[in-house]
Amino acid sequence: MAAGSCLLLLLLPSLVTASHSPPGCKIRITSKGLDLVKQEGLRFVEQELQNITVSDLHGNEGQFQYNISQVKVTDLQLASSDLNFQPQQHLVFNINNASISLRFRRQLLYWFFYDIGSINASADGVHIYTVLQLAKDEAGRLKISNMTCNASIARMHAGFSGTLRKVYEFLSTLIVTGMRFLLSQQICPSLEHASLVLLNSLLDTVPVRNYVDEHIGIDYSLLRDPSVSTDTLDLDFKGMFFPRVREDQELENHAVEPVIKETERMVYVAFSEYFFDSAMHSYFQAGVLTIELQGEKVPKDLEVLLRATFFGTIFMLSPSVDAPLRLVLQVSAPPRCTIKPSGTSVSVSAFLNISLVPPDRPPVQLSSMAMETKLSAKVFLQGKALRVQLDLRRFRIYSKQSALESLALFSLQAPLKTLLQLTIMPIINERTKKGVQIPLPEGMDFTREVVTNHAGFLTVGADLHFSKGLREVIEKYRPVPTAAA
Repeated sequence: MAAGSCLLLLLLPSLVTASHSPPGCKIRITSKGLDLVKQEGLRFVEQELQNITVSDLHGNEGQFQYNISQVKVTDLQLASSDLNFQPQQHLVFNINNASISLRFRRQLLYWFFYDIGSINASADGVHIYTVLQLAKDEAGRLKISNMTCNASIARMHAGFSGTLRKVYEFLSTLIVTGMRFLLSQQICPSLEHASLVLLNSLLDTVPVRNYVDEHIGIDYSLLRDPSVSTDTLDLDFKGMFFPRVREDQELENHAVEPVIKETERMVYVAFSEYFFDSAMHSYFQAGVLTIELQGEKVPKDLEVLLRATFFGTIFMLSPSVDAPLRLVLQVSAPPRCTIKPSGTSVSVSAFLNISLVPPDRPPVQLSSMAMETKLSAKVFLQGKALRVQLDLRRFRIYSKQSALESLALFSLQAPLKTLLQLTIMPIINERTKKGVQIPLPEGMDFTREVVTNHAGFLTVGADLHFSKGLREVIEKYRPVPTAAA
């Protein structure tokens, strides 16, 4: 029994490590980013509080009968507010010493005197303390999972006018006390609906699992709940591409886990080698890493050189010497990405098959050569799209048949490299031009992006700006109310 316990203790660290899946993509929001969110969020809170609906207030006191209705918020002054990270509770939104101006309709009956009109009132010393808890939902999307709220009003005043002003002042304590109670009871439900319903509808615009193009898709599901410190909020995303022909395919992540230490910018996005490897692996599985050039698409200079190189073979095939050439470049294994502080590169192994295609006859293969290339990759961010620009750095061809044939192919090294640079690389870069979207809500974009390479991962530091207001996006995706609601 003791031996079994000891064995369990020895295995425990490895089990814990195995359960912690490293993210392919990581996002950090800093306090500076939270300040921008606070400014936009404060406008949203003001708009929500202006839509508060207060129930009618009516009753009687001796010979007085009163009815207060049509309560409207006319102005808000949220002078002091803070939005902060708080470990274990995630986000704390605190409003101090705010004021709310109201206008409502009065109907008063005193003996035989009946009076109607409007009353202006103000609630001062309004304090609202709200805690938002963030969590990963079942789909792997970030959501506001819970909210606690406390609201209080220190003072409330009502201004009365007219012939019965003295009577109103006698009743003001009763009316103001009732209005103060009703108003304070409506603040938190309004903010709760704004958070759990409206803001969550905004978070629904963050892409979790969507298609990149007709060949591959990407999984941006959260691996775990957010990690919150006093200055940062970190989100670990799966960051794995998948081929659309096999959407359930999982590629195990053995890459270095991105580590973000910076806090100077509003947001940081980190991508590990796994992020890029899974994209290239998915394209390979989809069978699209093949390019074919035939006839007029083969550069003329290269065609002349190829015909000269394989002249003996072509001559033996007479009268098919004038048959068009076909070049088929096919990647033989998933390309691999390497990220170093000095830069990012991609290693590619491929086969180049050169054939003649006589009309109405089977193709005749002239040569099948192996290729090893290393591409330099420039990673940059444009809007919310992560893009990659590739350039040929090193190139080598050789024959798998014999060393003698490899020596004969040496003269093709430079022309084929030129072919790749001028013909093949533009085709590849056109495919990567669209890029892939970073998981941010709609209406929020990056500015002033800076890419930094590390050992095994790279980071993009940026600031944020709202291209659309929270209200605009929320109204676009506002949930349709049900009949019960």
